[in-house]
Amino acid sequence: MAEKQEPIDTPPYSEQTGSSTAIKPQYRKPHDSAVTFEEYHYYALRTREEEDASEAPKANWKEIVLRKKNPHPLGGANPALQTAHESTVQEASEHLHISDEEWTNASRAFRTASGGACFYLITTDVLGPYGVGFAMGTLGWGPGIALYTVFGFMAGYSGYLIWKVFLGIDSYEFPARNYGDLGFRTWGTIARHVTNVMQAIGLLLLLGQVTIQFGENISQVSKFKLCYVVCPVIFIAVGFMLSQIRTLKAYGLIANFAVWLNLLVIFITMGVIANSPPNFAISVLGSAGSAVDPESIAPDDQGNYPSIIHYAGMPTNSLVGSINGLLSGVLAYSGAQLFVEFLAEMRRPRDFLKAMWGAQLFIYTVYLVYGCFVYHYQGQYSFQPSYQGVSPYGWQTAGNMISLIAALIAAGLYGNIGVKVLYNNVLIDIFHVPSLTTKRGKFFYAAIVPVWWAIAFVIAGAIPDYFGFVAIISSSMLLNLTYTMPPFFVLGYDIQRHAIQGDGFDPVTGHVMREETTVGRLIRGFTSGGKFQVAMNIWHVLYFLCSLSMCGLGMYAAIVGMIDAFKVHQLNTFSCRSPLNLNA
Repeated sequence: MAEKQEPIDTPPYSEQTGSSTAIKPQYRKPHDSAVTFEEYHYYALRTREEEDASEAPKANWKEIVLRKKNPHPLGGANPALQTAHESTVQEASEHLHISDEEWTNASRAFRTASGGACFYLITTDVLGPYGVGFAMGTLGWGPGIALYTVFGFMAGYSGYLIWKVFLGIDSYEFPARNYGDLGFRTWGTIARHVTNVMQAIGLLLLLGQVTIQFGENISQVSKFKLCYVVCPVIFIAVGFMLSQIRTLKAYGLIANFAVWLNLLVIFITMGVIANSPPNFAISVLGSAGSAVDPESIAPDDQGNYPSIIHYAGMPTNSLVGSINGLLSGVLAYSGAQLFVEFLAEMRRPRDFLKAMWGAQLFIYTVYLVYGCFVYHYQGQYSFQPSYQGVSPYGWQTAGNMISLIAALIAAGLYGNIGVKVLYNNVLIDIFHVPSLTTKRGKFFYAAIVPVWWAIAFVIAGAIPDYFGFVAIISSSMLLNLTYTMPPFFVLGYDIQRHAIQGDGFDPVTGHVMREETTVGRLIRGFTSGGKFQVAMNIWHVLYFLCSLSMCGLGMYAAIVGMIDAFKVHQLNTFSCRSPLNLNA
């Protein structure tokens, strides 16, 4: 689906002469609403031309594995220039002169990643198959495989849309740094704020989800002798210390170690599941059968559990349970909201598309193989997470402890990224808190981190129903961030791109030709570009609306499922009784 971005009536860059009277990019305020789409697009096209003429970077696997970067990626680039983008307003106010070359070199210095590195990062970001067997059990063989295939393809398509918009609005002069920048440059300030708030909330809920999951881990490992409410506290206490690592680069080897730990858990559970019965007793709390047909997991008077069964199609009379299982697929493929961060560090962002589709294919293969394997051996007893659904206590403990270490790393990352998204894109923009580069800002940031983790703890304590909480996260935030936002952004991008009049942006005068109302311009942009482009615009509107509809349906199913879950006596808020302990 690679699509080369062609300039629309834009003059060749070599023809630009004369003294500029336009405001130069280095003197613009961050997220300046006075900068038009035409200006963003003009500089993006120029940047893409330069990137296409440059040699593709080679993957340095030592840098990928250790997450270390060349401190001087441009050879002679001045490292001090790399801070230019972070202090634009301050420097402008102090009347410091920044040349065009210095400004673009500072932007180039950030871009060092190769396509191979992005393949690894995407795989690390998205891979998480522990709920696939459960989802297959709620959907049946046919619908499960079909829907995981569709969700996987559409997640890749959303990644393609993000890539397309990024290529058209990112440049050395105006670098796009995060997901909210796509909304800002295609639809405006409100879209940026909504996107940033959703991303921050999504990361907070993910942190809560990890806290729930591994609070239960600790509880199960302790054989429920430890007061349950203490278990998330232990997890949070260790995770909080990890989140004090200020930069993602400093995570280095441990961030990659988590991937291998997860693969180890996958192989362990596959071996154990193939040679031992399911964990029948725990199935009432989070198995596929508990979601779609509780009778299929209910023991008889002698304590014998029903035989393992499989559904070829979707189980009857189980719409809510099947939708909740489907939402596990949404969680499985979520991660597109971080793609912009990956693109922003690539020397040649065009190479991202190959890495993204390769990573999606790998992830899809792992999901289907592992999910079908678990469902084949455990049927309606397939549990979420799968490593808690094995019956031997020793292997339960092994899976719990290994995944716990990986989860602590993930939680530290969620805490680190989440607080930064909240601080840089919400608190600074809306509440005007001091910048992180200032001493006051650093103290303010340090004060927010424990508050962030405390909120995650409250969520973890209040909603111990893990798979129900996954449904809430997936339907409310992750589905929108992965499937709703990309078509919305690309629709705005294509409309504005085809609404450009005349020569577009004039870099000499800064003039942009706009002779009609905003509504008229958007209508003209929607209907321009030929029949195929208009058809694609209509398709993206439908994609956007279908995703919103799925969000509403998912929220309904998640809330109904959560209400039913809280009817179970074991699920008490902030209780010493573990939600996994059926004998208490």
